[in-house]
Amino acid sequence: MSQIRSSTGGSPGRSARTLDDVDYGILAVLRTDGRISMAALAARVGISRANAYARVEALVAAGVITGFSARIDPARAGLAIAALVFVTVHPQTWPSFRQSVLQLPDVEYCAITTGEHDAMMLVRSTDVSAVHDFVTGVVSVLPQVRTVVSVVVLDEVARVPYLLPGDIPDRSSAQARLGMTRWTPAASGRDSMPPRP
Repeated sequence: MSQIRSSTGGSPGRSARTLDDVDYGILAVLRTDGRISMAALAARVGISRANAYARVEALVAAGVITGFSARIDPARAGLAIAALVFVTVHPQTWPSFRQSVLQLPDVEYCAITTGEHDAMMLVRSTDVSAVHDFVTGVVSVLPQVRTVVSVVVLDEVARVPYLLPGDIPDRSSAQARLGMTRWTPAASGRDSMPPRP
C-alpha cells in the first residue's frame, strides 16, 4: 500500500467521522498488515475493491488514518535502551516547551499528563550513558523545565500499533470494585502535544 499522509489533525478522543463495522474491520486488518493490497483488503473485509479503496481514502481524509509506516524492533535497529522521562514544567512556558520537545530527535513519544508530573517522554538510545547525557545535558537544561525524573525501561511487555473500541471489553457490570481512580485535573495550557511535522 502506498504511503499516505494526512495533514488533518484532531483532538484526542474525538473523531469527526462516524465509523461503522466495515471501517473498523479495515482498521483491524491494516493494524496487522499495512502493506496489504486493496484487493486482499477488500476480500478480508468482505467488500468490493472499489469500496475498500474509497473507504481507506475517506478514513485518510477524515484524519482517522494518519499515515502508513514500517514497525521495527528498536533493539535490533541499534537502540537497545528505552527510558521514561517525567518532566515538570514552569507554568507559563507551555508553548515553548512543546516546540522544544518537537525538536528533540531522541523522543519517540511525549504526552502532557495529569498528576505529579506535567509531561512524560519515551526516549530511546544506544546505552544508559547516552540516556544520562540526554536527560542531564539536554532535557534538564531547557529553560522551561523545572524538574526531571527518569527511569530505565527493563522490558516492554505490550506494544500494539493502536487500539480500536472493539478491543476494549465491557467492564461496566463488574461487581467488585477494588478502588477509585483519582484524577488530577490538568493545569491551563497542558493540552495534548501537537504532532511532529
